[in-house]
Amino acid sequence: MLHNTDSGYGLASKFLHWLLAAGIIGLTALGAWMVDLSYLDSRYNLALSLHRSLGMAVLGLAVLFAVWKFVSPSPPLQAELRDWERHGARLTHALLLCAIFALPVSGYMISTSAGAGFPFLDLFVIPAIFPRSEILRDLAIGVHAAVAYGLLPVVVIHAGAALKHQFLDKHGTLKRML
Repeated sequence: MLHNTDSGYGLASKFLHWLLAAGIIGLTALGAWMVDLSYLDSRYNLALSLHRSLGMAVLGLAVLFAVWKFVSPSPPLQAELRDWERHGARLTHALLLCAIFALPVSGYMISTSAGAGFPFLDLFVIPAIFPRSEILRDLAIGVHAAVAYGLLPVVVIHAGAALKHQFLDKHGTLKRML
């Protein structure tokens, strides 16, 4: 089944969820590794180019994911959840959705703040849509860092809650997304 149903997620939602998760985890690991590299390190430019390209791929997936959520809405939260768990799930999902847009958009703004585009996997150039701006760059750097560091606890809560509901509460939560 491609579409979501009242009892679970369809193949498209599952595929996009796990592809986005892998992309965000990979980009987070690559970004954390890059922070320790000197700009003079020969690996830095390759890592930066890969980080930019993968970030734009994640943005494309995020747009597709958001459109798909509109076309095929998520199944209702499980009836066994308490009110605070429902509110927590909705808040966590909203924060994750915001982050998968905020990170690549702020990364794009950082990368194009000099007024020039950048190559996407050496296939084509992603153009700059804003003029050169140090203010925009500084703002985007702050947003990118804050969201990246803020994402970790949200992902831990999201994954931890899914595991809790699956193994402690026996709600079958993971079955809906696997």
